[in-house]
Amino acid sequence: MTVIQSSMRSDSMELLLCYHHNPTIELRNQLVKLHTGLVRKMAHKFSHQCNEPYEDLEQIGYFGLIRAIERFDPSQGYAFSSFAVPYIRGEMLHFLRDRSSLLKIPRRWQELYNEGQKVRKELAESLGRSPKDGEIARELQVSVQEWQETKLAAQNRMPLSLDATVVHHFDCQITLGEALPCPRSSAQQQQEEERQQLQGALGMLEEKPRQAVEMVFLKELSRKDAAKKIGTSPMTVTRYLQKGVNDLMFLLQPQAVAN
Repeated sequence: MTVIQSSMRSDSMELLLCYHHNPTIELRNQLVKLHTGLVRKMAHKFSHQCNEPYEDLEQIGYFGLIRAIERFDPSQGYAFSSFAVPYIRGEMLHFLRDRSSLLKIPRRWQELYNEGQKVRKELAESLGRSPKDGEIARELQVSVQEWQETKLAAQNRMPLSLDATVVHHFDCQITLGEALPCPRSSAQQQQEEERQQLQGALGMLEEKPRQAVEMVFLKELSRKDAAKKIGTSPMTVTRYLQKGVNDLMFLLQPQAVAN
């Protein structure tokens, strides 16, 4: 970790402590600015897996970041980034689930999209270039907005092709297939994300259930030893474990994180 990174983390934790004790909009906005990287990284990942614009995903992600800032308790000892990731991810998943209603698009839009594809091809041949949305809409005798909404609906009901271009860099184009990580690195990334989500969810548990889960499942202590450290009986530790596991299962569901 560089000196700058260490300083930023220190500043972040100091602001989080201040916000926890005296929440203000000004402090919250400062914290949002400090952690924009978390949102942008997640938005970049999701933008390669759906047809929604990166900018929309980024804006939605900030709602998750704000939720995390409002609910983070610095006294729990967890890194804020690990705590915030499930909230940001959950907010984006919630957004994409809402958009998935476009999978069943109206018959008129289906017919309009099919007709628009024919018009696009004819115009491209006559103009010698790819036609603009306004030109297609004019031929279809509909507004540009309706044509664009029809296109968006149709795009969201189609799976992305691995040959689809996702990055334009001067004269270099990168397809989705080239941008996807190899299975091994993808598995490693998924494991790291799951670890971060689990760590963030643990931070939201009540103190005793969290201690029980950490000692028995993470530190692999016996329930008897865990009971001694917590200062209770093994039977009570079992109850704490049941509550902790049930709460974790709820918190790790995307809809629970997003709400």
